[in-house]
Amino acid sequence: MAATGSAKLLQKVLVPFVEGCEGIASLRAAAAIADAANIVVVGIVPVPGKDALSKAVLPARAMRKALRDRRSQQGLRILEDIHVSENPWKELIKIVQDEEPGLLVLEAAHMQAFGISMGTALRNPPCNVAIACGQIPERVRKLLLPLRGGPSAELTLRLGLAIARKNKAAMHTLHLLPRDAAQARDLPYRGIERVLRNLPEVKDRLLRTDDPAEAILSASSKHDLLIMGASTLPLDTTVGLGPIAEMIIEKRAKGTLIVKIHHPGIEDMGTTFIGKNAISILVDKWFAENTYHADEFQDLDSLLALKKNLGVTVSVALPSLNEQATVGKVIRTIKGALMDKVPLLDEIVLIDSDSSDRTRAIAAGLGVPVHIHQQTLSSHGVRAGKGEALWKSLYLTRGDIILWIDTDIVNIHPRFIYGLLGPLLLSPDVQFVKGYYQRPLKVNGKMQASGGGRVTELTARPLLNLFYPELSGVIQPLSGEYGGRRSLLERLPFSSGYGVEIGLLIDTLDRSGLRAIAQVDLLERIHHNQPLESLSKMSFAIIQTVVRRLERRYKRNILEDVNKTMKLIRSERGSLSLDVTEIAELERPAMMELPEYRATFNTKPARKYPSRA
Repeated sequence: MAATGSAKLLQKVLVPFVEGCEGIASLRAAAAIADAANIVVVGIVPVPGKDALSKAVLPARAMRKALRDRRSQQGLRILEDIHVSENPWKELIKIVQDEEPGLLVLEAAHMQAFGISMGTALRNPPCNVAIACGQIPERVRKLLLPLRGGPSAELTLRLGLAIARKNKAAMHTLHLLPRDAAQARDLPYRGIERVLRNLPEVKDRLLRTDDPAEAILSASSKHDLLIMGASTLPLDTTVGLGPIAEMIIEKRAKGTLIVKIHHPGIEDMGTTFIGKNAISILVDKWFAENTYHADEFQDLDSLLALKKNLGVTVSVALPSLNEQATVGKVIRTIKGALMDKVPLLDEIVLIDSDSSDRTRAIAAGLGVPVHIHQQTLSSHGVRAGKGEALWKSLYLTRGDIILWIDTDIVNIHPRFIYGLLGPLLLSPDVQFVKGYYQRPLKVNGKMQASGGGRVTELTARPLLNLFYPELSGVIQPLSGEYGGRRSLLERLPFSSGYGVEIGLLIDTLDRSGLRAIAQVDLLERIHHNQPLESLSKMSFAIIQTVVRRLERRYKRNILEDVNKTMKLIRSERGSLSLDVTEIAELERPAMMELPEYRATFNTKPARKYPSRA
């Protein structure tokens, strides 16, 4: 799709400053959308065809002065060259081709100066375009977006979200249907609707009417800005604005933005085009707002003050299995910096999976409580797997916030903890935090800068993009460094094995929405890489976990027991054979469902929750 993401869209917003047009509406509209440093102003002096271009020397000089004044007053980026032309619209198209802006902002008054109609400007725009009509406010406080799901609906929504965020404005959307329409929503609108479900700050309204123009005028009467896509028209139109938009512009004195996406031949693409990339609006917004860096939280005293003010406690649970080479350094680093020096952590607990080496002895010697997960809650059965250890860590810890850190990290640093903790203390909306990092891969004894995370890129991320596109911005969904609020985690089921990370991520989305998830750059993580056969088994378990959640969504069984055995190909001394291994990714219920847990934490049973899919 030609429409750019929000970041690129707002990186360069082009506004023409045309002689004979004050440009107040277009500049105000651009300022409502983007920061001044990203607004580029270009001067154009139209010259009637019968006059020589040289006669524009004085207007061009005046234009240069006016633009310099704008730059000094408003901090705008100014293109130094003044463009003198007898065909200013064609000149503007050439400027757009050279500058490649994400958005061109015009105003109704420009049309006369360019010698074209608004319909001509919108029919085949040189880039994404917004035309400002009416009285654009200096600061937008309330905006309305009529969204039908047409080709420009995604651009309309992106601009609306940018304006609402920059101006701290209230944003409402409106979906119109004929009174006798049988469906609850237009089919093209469904992609937009999925986005809006994850944006609780946006108020969505459905209205049935046989007079859409009057309905929009009435609904927008208390809004100081109306943003509507040119695709409010029937999809097969190739003419100007059409009667609905023309009536709205004619009757509405308050500000209106008419937007059109740049995509040649878009009118011929039909409903197969519409809404298929709408989810990227949500993902772009989440990625920008909920992606952090560990360095943002390296001031530990400030973080401690924030923790005390919130009155929360923090537990770190360390899952382990035969990690005697690294577990001591992991504990000393975390305990020394974040308990002994700055008391950010209230407890550190080792959850061991019955190691056969000195892992438990090393941890105990450093003063850390040690538990064997197979011996914890054993009345509920004994299972192997990291997910089992994490599930039982909820019972064995007491913190309001629980962080999990793998014990095989060679380059352990306190940032692995405070980086994850930061977003949970900073934002009340964040319930679950994932770490991400560079993962060097050791090949033939040599360290490569990248290459780790093979299961992530070949299995987990493709599955999420396919079935849970809201999570497509999560950089490392399988990272072993993550955590969340107990109030969420105790209500989620846990896969017992390799599927635990992706399962918790999907269930958090379903239960709490995308904005409850954050991710943090933890820089680099060095650990022991696993052989390909182990990665294959891991992928098999992860796929089972995703399929189980799809079964819940669609309320039908997909997997049978026979699908839970994996046939591994063995090649020995020139012969081939199949080794059948059972890899059934079992699942534990929400910890809140266990009587022992409820008795310990004085809580009520977990409530079943509906899927948001």
